[in-house]
Amino acid sequence: MIAWGFGLIGTWLVFLATRHVYRVMPIALLNPMVTSVTILSATLLFVHLPYSSWSTGSHWYTALLGPATVSFAVPLHKHWDTLKRHAPEMSAALLAGSFTAILSTIALARELHLSNRMVDSLAPRSVTTPIAMAVSNRVGGAPDLTAIFVILTGVIGALIGPKLVRFLRLRHGVSIGALLGMGAHGIGTARAFEFSDLIGTIASLSMIIAGFVASIAIPIAVFLFNVSPK
Repeated sequence: MIAWGFGLIGTWLVFLATRHVYRVMPIALLNPMVTSVTILSATLLFVHLPYSSWSTGSHWYTALLGPATVSFAVPLHKHWDTLKRHAPEMSAALLAGSFTAILSTIALARELHLSNRMVDSLAPRSVTTPIAMAVSNRVGGAPDLTAIFVILTGVIGALIGPKLVRFLRLRHGVSIGALLGMGAHGIGTARAFEFSDLIGTIASLSMIIAGFVASIAIPIAVFLFNVSPK
């Protein structure tokens, strides 16, 4: 019961506290997705609480990821004309980005001689968590492990994304949004909305398209690379 309460209420309180800190000091390393995960992980280790016990309460937040992703449809409607105008180049860029992320992840994992289950868990790391976990389960990976890889990818992407925007001298909102949404999915999209509503909208669409492509391409890629458990 204590573990359930900590998973449900403790996680919520930690997130509220870290979000408040980030609003006061909007530094990339203080992003709630970084600090809350760090605090929760350290707490579990300190009190010797198994992850499985903590997740009995926190799994409700995982269940809310689906509706949260669907809510991105609201800003899409607002900027529909802009999306239609840039549909061809966005589609080409996101397809290329999705396939590059999937194939490079699987190829690198195989080169490092990781286990089949680890490779299957890594393959969906470049898409938003609810889709990644579903795809991971479908191809034989560990959904919880996949969620960790997704968060790490998103955090790293959110940290280096703005620097990459400056380095590449990107000026158009479509380019910036596509970079953050494709490269850092949900966390990158949240970061994109800090730039502007348009950039956040493009990022959310990029994340959704990447998830759609991944749900089809990853099972095929896993089969072709012969990495699924026999």
